Order: sequence, then C-alpha cells, then structure tokens
Amino acid sequence: MMRYRSLTVSFSVLILWTAGFAQAGETKDVLGEWSGKSTCVVRPSACHDEDVIYQIKEIAPGKLSWKADKIVSGKRETMGVLDCSYGDKTLVCHFEKGTWTFHVDGARMTGTLRLVDGRLFRTVDVKRE
Repeated sequence: MMRYRSLTVSFSVLILWTAGFAQAGETKDVLGEWSGKSTCVVRPSACHDEDVIYQIKEIAPGKLSWKADKIVSGKRETMGVLDCSYGDKTLVCHFEKGTWTFHVDGARMTGTLRLVDGRLFRTVDVKRE
C-alpha cells in the first residue's frame, strides 16, 4: 500500500511539473513585440485603419499584459493597456466596450475586436518583431 501511495504521489508531481512547462512554453509563444495592421470593419465610422505595435508581457503566472500602440506621423502613440488570458494559442483581452481575440500561429497573430453587442469592429494582422 505504501509503495502504491508513493508511486501515485510521484506520478501526480510529474503531471503538475509537465503541465507547468507546457503552460510556460505556451505563454512564451505570444510574448514579445508584434507589429502590423489594424483594419476597421465598420464603414463609414470614426474608426481609422492603423499601423500598430503590440507588446505582450507576462505580469503573473497565467496573466498577461497587452500594450497597444499606433503609429501617428512616424511616432508611437499608446492607445491603452489591457490584462489578458492566454491558452490554446488564443489571447483574449476583455474591456468595457468589447473583447479582443487573437490567434497565434508561429510568428503571425491575427485577431478581431468584437463590441459588447457582438458586432465585428476591427481585424488585426501582426507579425512578431
């Protein structure tokens, strides 16, 4: 019985240790600086197509920060910073006006902004710097 219990504990520790590495590797896939285009879908509107630079950092285990800048007259202008979650190659960032959802495929990330009523407002296509 003691041997079985020891084996069970060892196996449980191995699973948790492996899961920790899988999560860390997964998060690493999205961290860094990304640049590309953010395109308006709703036309006509006050929305403008933009060249963007995104920085994604880990601020706590499983918790990410997304800083979004746009390029105006050749200079970076910060639009905001949101807390996000990441899993299954998908970055999700909620805020009061809607939800940003990004899908990571290697060095490319594509995404959308959907407003709280579900309308598609923006699409994004960025590449890792």
